[in-house]
Amino acid sequence: MKKKKDTKADVTRRDFITTVVGSTAAAGLAMQPLQAASGQALETAIPKWDRVVDVIVVGAGAAGLPAAIRARDRGASVVIVEANVDIGGHAMISGGEVALGGGTSLQKKFEIADSADQVYLEQTRPDHATTRYADRKVVRAFANINVEAFEFLIENGVQFNPGRPTNKIEDGSVSRRLQTVKPWSTDYRETINGSGGSGLVRALEKSARAKGVEILLQHKMTRIVRETLRSGRVLGITATAGKDNKSVNIRARKGVITCTGGSSSNVFIRTIFDPRLTDEYQAGGEAWTHQTGDAELFGMAIGASLGATANTRTEALVALNKARWIGCRDGYVNWNPKSPVFAQAGASGISISDYQNTILVNLLGQRFYNEMVERKRGAPDGGRPVFDYVAAAMSSAVVNGPDGAERIGGPIWAIFDADAVTREKIDPTPPFVDIAGGYFFTADTVAELAARISKNRHQKVAMSPATLQETVSRYNAFVDGGKDADFGKPTPRYKIQTPPFYAAWATPILHDCLAGLRINEHGQVLDVFGKVIPGFYCAGESAGAFALHGLGRCIGTGYIAGTHAAAEKGTS
Repeated sequence: MKKKKDTKADVTRRDFITTVVGSTAAAGLAMQPLQAASGQALETAIPKWDRVVDVIVVGAGAAGLPAAIRARDRGASVVIVEANVDIGGHAMISGGEVALGGGTSLQKKFEIADSADQVYLEQTRPDHATTRYADRKVVRAFANINVEAFEFLIENGVQFNPGRPTNKIEDGSVSRRLQTVKPWSTDYRETINGSGGSGLVRALEKSARAKGVEILLQHKMTRIVRETLRSGRVLGITATAGKDNKSVNIRARKGVITCTGGSSSNVFIRTIFDPRLTDEYQAGGEAWTHQTGDAELFGMAIGASLGATANTRTEALVALNKARWIGCRDGYVNWNPKSPVFAQAGASGISISDYQNTILVNLLGQRFYNEMVERKRGAPDGGRPVFDYVAAAMSSAVVNGPDGAERIGGPIWAIFDADAVTREKIDPTPPFVDIAGGYFFTADTVAELAARISKNRHQKVAMSPATLQETVSRYNAFVDGGKDADFGKPTPRYKIQTPPFYAAWATPILHDCLAGLRINEHGQVLDVFGKVIPGFYCAGESAGAFALHGLGRCIGTGYIAGTHAAAEKGTS
């Protein structure tokens, strides 16, 4: 069924995307990492308020939009503050997978038995890497609202693809409760990359606006205002607005809900959880929006605690992946050239169907693992083997540092030849690979290829041409002998011998953010002493709670936070 469109809203959005994202200078606003202020004295004075509402939601993505609508439905006046040039966050370019069950109307249609208890028990399983470290109180609250949150999506215009719900064993789920949203339209100015997530956020955006939720784009939160630095209520926020960075102070009578999308793009905060995650590792989708860690950063500044940090340490399937797409900076999203941010993405990327056709080397030009390891769908262990590969990728290179031997991280390069290109049927030219950005190289000799790789800005040390040549020659000898004596790659088949030779960026890619501010079952943020910070809520990937993949976790926690924030007694 074709959607009816708000013509005025569509024209405004199209003009906005065309003029803002279409120009190089303006695109930088959306494209560049939104760095939080550092090294500055914390502001403690309560500012003069420019405006007052009941509830402020920071972030217009899969958590922020449900939080705002739910709060508005319960009678609160609501404003959403969004740093990007448009709504949607990472959800906009996601596949649109929503895992909400417990006995939804869709499950009943297909006679799928499920319950809130089953949702809870599956998401707290002790025998699975994705579920064993969950905050059980938060999961219990999430499980209890699954049905109403799903029906809430339907009521607010979200349309799902037809068909029976599925499940993902690798995410810890057993019951069939995963369904995919239909893309919003065929217009890439509306969907950004044509994926199903657009159908979720555009539908919720339309409903939010119709219900009176105000959405302030290009407004970046720079401070969470509390009565005193470490005590009292959260009173509101300060944001910088537009190109001139004008400060705007907004008061929240009832609460502030931070839904800024996690911290995967913030190198300092992500290295709190995993010190290996240095700047060469990209968070998927950064061409469109960055996971800046603003909720975590400004929350910690007023005394908030981090929570459920073990969800990141487990290296569960959705935290860090072997690159799905190589030869491009973003190894997670397959960017379409029609996307309005494709120039910033740099390339679509190419995929390797059979890793017999390539070897993987670290930044020194050395092999470090069996290239055949893969992220297996349906793996009951949460896809664990791929993370042994990732661990090797992040620390196999050893150099002489000022204090002795030093392990360093990526990048990782896929090395292959002209014969492999033919076997894989890939096109090693733009827009499929990013030559201009330095994420794909070609040369007539292996030694020359190593010299060119060294030009990549993330190469901490130059790759030795002799080392890469030795690596290739040794591997070719394994092909002759039929056995990989170094890493056990099953019966190496193809030599790397026919020019031109290629090197494609294949560095592991960050996906979901699985830890953030500690919340309770109401979505309220706790301080470092375990006490609720009054008027402060968090949801989605910025909330440390549990590790369910997809949009369901964000929708559910946003729904909970919006419910309880609107019910606050509040202040005048």
